[in-house]
Amino acid sequence: MKNYTSKDDENFEKDMETRGHEDMDNAVSRGQDFTDIPPLLPVLPLKDIVIFPYMIYPILAGRESSIKAINAAFDTDNKYILLVTQKDASIEETTTDNLYGTGTIAKILQIMRLPNGLIKILIDGVVSARVTEFTADHYIKAGFSIISDSVESEPGTKLLIEKASNYFADYVTLNPSLSKDVLSGYQNIPEADRKLYYMASNVSVDIESKQNILESDSLYTKYFEIIALLARELQVLNIEREIDAKVQASMQKNQRKFIVQEQIKILQDELGDNDTLDPDLIKLKKAIDESGMPDAVKEKAMEEFEKIKKTSPMSPDFSVSRNYLEWMTSVPWNKFTEDNFDLKNAKIILDEDHYGLEKPKERILELLAVLKLLKDKNITKPPKGQILCFVGPPGVGKTSLGKSIARALSRKFARLSVGGVKDEAEIRGHRRTYIGSMPGRIIQAMKKAGTSNPVILIDEIDKMGNDFRGDPASAMLEVLDPEQNNTFNDHYLDIDYDLSNVLFITTANVQYNIPLALQDRMEIIEMRSYLDFEKTKIAQRHILPKELEEHGLDKDEIKFPDEAIQKVIREYTREAGVRNLERELTSIIRKVAKDKLTNGNRKKKVNVTPALVEKYLGVPKFEDIDTKKDNKAKVGSVYGLAWTSLGGDILTIEVTVMKGTGKITLTGKLGDVMKESAIAGLSYIKSNSKQFGIPETFFKDKEIHIHVPEGAIPKDGPSAGITMIMGMLSAITKTPVKADIAMTGEITLRGNVLAIGGLNEKLLAAVRSGIKRVIIPGDNEKNLIEIPKDITSKLEIIPVSKVEDGIVHVFGSRKITFKKK
Repeated sequence: MKNYTSKDDENFEKDMETRGHEDMDNAVSRGQDFTDIPPLLPVLPLKDIVIFPYMIYPILAGRESSIKAINAAFDTDNKYILLVTQKDASIEETTTDNLYGTGTIAKILQIMRLPNGLIKILIDGVVSARVTEFTADHYIKAGFSIISDSVESEPGTKLLIEKASNYFADYVTLNPSLSKDVLSGYQNIPEADRKLYYMASNVSVDIESKQNILESDSLYTKYFEIIALLARELQVLNIEREIDAKVQASMQKNQRKFIVQEQIKILQDELGDNDTLDPDLIKLKKAIDESGMPDAVKEKAMEEFEKIKKTSPMSPDFSVSRNYLEWMTSVPWNKFTEDNFDLKNAKIILDEDHYGLEKPKERILELLAVLKLLKDKNITKPPKGQILCFVGPPGVGKTSLGKSIARALSRKFARLSVGGVKDEAEIRGHRRTYIGSMPGRIIQAMKKAGTSNPVILIDEIDKMGNDFRGDPASAMLEVLDPEQNNTFNDHYLDIDYDLSNVLFITTANVQYNIPLALQDRMEIIEMRSYLDFEKTKIAQRHILPKELEEHGLDKDEIKFPDEAIQKVIREYTREAGVRNLERELTSIIRKVAKDKLTNGNRKKKVNVTPALVEKYLGVPKFEDIDTKKDNKAKVGSVYGLAWTSLGGDILTIEVTVMKGTGKITLTGKLGDVMKESAIAGLSYIKSNSKQFGIPETFFKDKEIHIHVPEGAIPKDGPSAGITMIMGMLSAITKTPVKADIAMTGEITLRGNVLAIGGLNEKLLAAVRSGIKRVIIPGDNEKNLIEIPKDITSKLEIIPVSKVEDGIVHVFGSRKITFKKK
């Protein structure tokens, strides 16, 4: 037995190899007498390897406990050590719980101590053993029982050995990582147990599979395990071999095709025969000639075509160039539809498709008139301000109005939505250097329309974003600017494209969300919310005929009187447009259809009464203020008017005063602007407390809590300022506020009431909710001219310029009297 130092490294490796061969040869005559093995052995935990009997293998040890175990074993006479594999190899300082219960007793043949503290040993597997008990001190020790591998006399054992040998021979042959000498070595082994362990040590499988072989109780079972492993691995190797063969054949075929194509090109160049082209390229050439491209564009297309002719179809550049030319030929260059500028026909179409909307319709007819005059004078340059932007709540007909304009003009229509778009390339396109590049949405819309003068509707222009990929709103400037869009440059096409003949129409819900630069290039046309009678007309003229047809019913089978539709509008929908109205009416139609078939009375005409509406739709979702049970005047409760992207709404503001430290609490998910309005209102009340008869010491030990119900919905904006002041005054002075009044207006610290926006929607919300009187800022009085009389005639509108002017209307008296407890 040799003990090496680090200086003998080369001698260690050489002697390791020599000694290994000697021991492998001597292992044949090794007997089954293990009486010289002590009952308790040091344990060397192994990572990612299972050592089998008859294996001679080098091991490098570095853990302190492992080195102590090796030293302890090496200091004994027979130098035996128990090798047990770890269950989890990632654990550095392992415990007995992380060790398998079966291992291999081995003898240390050689040892070499390295200068970095590591130890390299050469071990010889002797016999497998099952651990009976682990003990741990400075290193792990184990008691064990030896597993006997004697060959059973069962008749099938010999057949198992033969089958395993055949499988192993095939495995070595197919596995490129194994040398043919492995098979020669196997064939020279006579013993059944040595054959088994030789195969197990050379099969590349996971640790658990090898451990299962080691833990099996009999040689018969172990052979079954190794046959299953070899069969599985042979299946994997055969699949890999088939894949490699297919890949190799495909590569040879492609290479041969490429060489032949290159030879054909050389022959064609020698003969001057350039007319022999692929049929697809011939079609592409014909499409370029017939596309009507401008000369400069056609020159670029032909330059790309000459390039693709000389490119192999197997080259990635071929598909890139081909896609580019297909886009170039599919975009309309000089294809126009004949415009219909008949104003009477346009008015008929607009009235057929939409009820009301007089202002937008008038502006559309003006545009058509101007386009007609320009055409008569052969002026092709479009007028400035022809790009219309319809701004209004959802469901008021913005998108459908764009379709009606296209129908009135007899032009093709294309729609694209830019809501949520954050990438500039969505508008301008991707450069061809990127994989999967394609033109932007504008060019895609032109291809979809198929003409050079379509109507393109750009929806949700107020919902574009921007991030590190660019600002799509800035890219949209070139599209919507009549001075620039005749040379719109898409990054993918990389040429100037004329958009000046396109009639662009945009839509938005909120005007102030549109970038100012974009607003400057468009004419904003506000589309107000529908009145109840307008919704009724829309339902009778448009919604019901369409839904009845879609649900297989005729107008003679079901009747919707106006009062039934009004009930749906007032008690089941509260919206600016008609989308929810359409849903509720559709629900009624479905239930009527079901009742007709269930009752077996298909031909009976159904009259949808208000009572039937409530039966089908259930309990009303909304209730007018003047019909509520709590519509009496209340202290600290005031109605405000709010504007949202969905239209106008009523806002209830509740205020209560309690003992406290003089602070103000705001709840109801209020935004910063609304909170600041409340604080400004409180400051106004404090500074004018003498005028309202409030003691100067009142606010020192009082706390004011302002709450806006529906706390899950975010609320913000300055127009609730006057409402909060009135609510706080009511709570502080214990003066009730009349329940039939609502108000809106921004306030200053001096008590001035400033103008607000969304007046039409706010007044309409007041009408819908049963409000009788509305306080508005004095500066908004001039806007009442634009409000439909159907709204103003149902309200008493009170303009005020100062908070003091509104007190008499809110509390019924010009002077408020402070009431003590």
